[in-house]
Order: sequence, then structure tokens, then C-alpha cells
Amino acid sequence: MPEYSEIWSKDKIASQPVGPLGIISMRGTEEIGAKVNNWLMHWAENNKYNVTSPTVDPALVSVPGYEKNDFLIPSECPRFGSGEAKGLIRGSIRGNDLFILSDVGAYNCTYKMYGKEVPMSPDDHFQDLKRIIGAAGGRAKRITVIMPFLYESRQHRRSSRESLDCAMGLQELVDMGVSNIITFDAHDPRVQNAIPLHGFDSVKPSYQILKALLRNIDNLKIDSDNMMIVSPDEGAIGRNIYYSEVLHIDLGMFYKRRDYTRIVDGRNPIVAHEYLGNTVEGKDVFVSDDIIASGESILDLAYELKKNKARRIFCAATFALFTNGIEKFNKAFEDGVITRIISTNLTYCAPEVKAAPWFIQADMSKYISYLIATLNHDRSISALLNPYDRIKNLVDEYRKMQIEKHIF
Repeated sequence: MPEYSEIWSKDKIASQPVGPLGIISMRGTEEIGAKVNNWLMHWAENNKYNVTSPTVDPALVSVPGYEKNDFLIPSECPRFGSGEAKGLIRGSIRGNDLFILSDVGAYNCTYKMYGKEVPMSPDDHFQDLKRIIGAAGGRAKRITVIMPFLYESRQHRRSSRESLDCAMGLQELVDMGVSNIITFDAHDPRVQNAIPLHGFDSVKPSYQILKALLRNIDNLKIDSDNMMIVSPDEGAIGRNIYYSEVLHIDLGMFYKRRDYTRIVDGRNPIVAHEYLGNTVEGKDVFVSDDIIASGESILDLAYELKKNKARRIFCAATFALFTNGIEKFNKAFEDGVITRIISTNLTYCAPEVKAAPWFIQADMSKYISYLIATLNHDRSISALLNPYDRIKNLVDEYRKMQIEKHIF
């Protein structure tokens, strides 16, 4: 990742920002919103005297935070006793390039309804997001929604008489005036076809996840003789092919046989996992998926890999939800079945998960800050979306570290 000063150096500035930058951090995103704000303010402080350009009026140029002491715009969605709510923005947003951070998976947030404490569901968070957009009242110059865990992304296609919730949600947002939607690792990015005339980017945290893994495990041999990538199913094959190609190691996959005559907890239950690929015997295995929900599928896969004599198993997921708790993961770790699980801070993570000895969290706040800063100046984010070169440099530095420390 290039340094911010390289991106915003004096001789590279050739565009004015879309508008003064503003960030609204919805309930559940307070921690990552504060980190994003700190990064942007730090960069602005260090670069505010390097914004002159012969083609741009210095009085009109603004980098994030250049004319502000803070980007974050206070807002809230207070509730009435009946559970109804309203959106309030407690700061000026007129003419702003407004970025709204929303985590629909933040079930730790609650509200009172008829005297009872009620946890917020994804539907509640999505309604609050729409309330804040409504409160903006068209005063912002542009609105971008950053929703890492895309609302209803697992209900992205129709196979019978069923609703297309994700597509309808996206259409609601653009109908309310949202220009761009940024999400991370959408379950199926083709859902953007629901809003073909508006901006939609599905960002993959491949670099940050690998960086977190390599910072915590120093004795990986990243070659085909000692390590292997395994896709948990055919749906995740694309992201695992990417890891296989950038790391130059072999790829295998599991095929999930499901019982399509039944639906349990909203899905067809898995009957068996069938492995396809070269032997994993004696090798470290890296498995990547977008979501760990209950975790049963990834645990079944890990036990199958251990039956096939895999050495260590590292599982990565953009969103680790652990909807059924972590007891089974604790047991799998104690039994030596899983070594580490790597995930991000893009959605709420319970304290007991963060404290688990097998869990590694990749901080995505700096990456989100880069995206916001780049988009604020209406520049291409293509270099940020493709981390191939950064991953190659990361692995080269990792191998150099191993040589210097005589790891092998």
C-alpha cells in the first residue's frame, strides 16, 4: 500500500474534491468510524501545506480534514416507546461529499420497545440507514454508503416464489439519492445488476487477511510442497483461485452434497463434503470463504482435512458471525483440528471471539480510509481494489524475515 503522502503529493493533485468531506458513523460502527476519522485527520494534518497546484485555485482545494477539525458528523436515530424511530443529523452537511458507514450485523446494539430491551436486527439497521439518508434531505452534494456486510446479501437470487431482498434494498437506496455503494466481499456481486446505472463496488480484503496471518504465524512455508489452498465449496472457488495464483501454490476444493428436499434454518442441509484435488497430507492448508455463520460447514471441512492428514488448518472469512457461539471452535482448537481463524472488523465481533486464542482480526480501517480519500477526489480506486503486487511484496518481506531470524 503506497503511503498517503505519495497519493496526495503536490505534483499529483490535478482535481478538486467533490465537496467537503463528511462521515456519518451509524450505530455499531463507532469504533471503526473513529479509526477511519483518525487516519484521515492524521493524513490531512501532514499534507495540508502540500495542496497547491498551478491548475487548481488553492482556495478551493481541500484534502480530507483540511478545513475541519473533525470529519465525523454527529447523528442518531432515537426511538419512541412503541419502537418507532426517526433520524437526526446534528451537524451541517450542505454541499458535503457524505460517506455513511453502516453495519447491519451489529446485533450488540439494542433499543427499548414497550419497556423491553430488543437487539437490532439487520432490518432495524437498514431502516435507520434510510432514516439518516432521509434526514439529509438532499442537502449533501453526493452520498456514498459504505456497508461492508451487504444487507440481505445471502438472499441474492430467486429459485422459486421468494423475495429478492438484496436487490430491493439496493434499489431503495439509489431511489433515495445514494450515488455509490461500497461493500466488502458481496455473497454474489452480480446483485449490482439491480442498479446498473449507479456505482457499486465489492471489495475483497485479501491483502489485509494475509497480512494479519503472516504477522501472527512466522513459520509458514509458502510453497506447493508445504502448503495448499482449499476452497470450501464451488461458490468460493474464485477467491481461493486468487490466493492460489498470487501465492503460487496448489488448489483443491470440497463439493458440498446437499439435501434439496429439506430446508433447515433457511438453507438446504449439507449431507457430505467430497474432496477434489491433490493430497493435503503433511501440508498446511489455507481455506477462505466470505462468511462463517454457524461455522458447522467450516468445522466439518476442517475435520475432513484432518482425516486426510493435513498438518495445520488456517481458515479465513471476511465476516465471522458465529451465530451459534464458539464452543465448537474452542473444542476444535483444543483438539488440534483448527490452528487459526482470520477475519476482519468489518462487522460486529463479540468480545469472547476477539479473546479466543485461535482468532486473528484484520483491521480494515486504514483501507476504508484510503477508499474514502480517493473517492473524495473522484479518482480511480482500481489500484486499491487489486492487491496483487502488494501481496507479492508482503510474501517477499515475510520470506526475508524468516531468513534473517533463521526460522527454518
